[in-house]
Amino acid sequence: MESAWFSVLVRLSVAMEQIMPFSRCCGTTEEEQSSRSRSSSSSMDDCIFCLISNGEDEYTELVRKNDDMVCFRDIYPAAPHHFLVIPRQHIKSCSSLTKKHAPLVQQMADMGRAALQDQGITDMQDIRLGFHQPPYISVDHLHLHVLAPASRIDDNMLYKFIRRTNRFISEENLLMLLNSGTSTEGRLNK
Repeated sequence: MESAWFSVLVRLSVAMEQIMPFSRCCGTTEEEQSSRSRSSSSSMDDCIFCLISNGEDEYTELVRKNDDMVCFRDIYPAAPHHFLVIPRQHIKSCSSLTKKHAPLVQQMADMGRAALQDQGITDMQDIRLGFHQPPYISVDHLHLHVLAPASRIDDNMLYKFIRRTNRFISEENLLMLLNSGTSTEGRLNK
């Protein structure tokens, strides 16, 4: 039964991409994305997550922070508790990571779990931690999604957080890949 639901969700995800490409649902056109990638200015200059991590966004309340990363609530929560953990250092995405980044990914996951515990979440088996993979990212700055309870992820958003798809990689799978020394470029979920 579970595999039948998974199959339905994957087909739904593909159908949704055909109806509304990811670039449209994130409010950017292909032209805007192309312009951003051609821009000679640093992507950090206009990166909302860089602004947040530097305390320059007055609308975002930090839930946790340290010298290397910050944690805050997702503005479009898919579960009762939905946080993002971002490094202060601008890293484009999980496909930019190498073996040397494994400790960073682990620290991000640890901060996410701590944020959940701060909120009274005790069932660490019913959580989902992971990264969206290009091109399914809306902000070009590495960010870990932390969701709890995973059993209560909104049905309309669930397709975005299915493990072992081209859209989403769990923190455990990413760490295994990084610790193996395999480059993540073009290799995630293969």
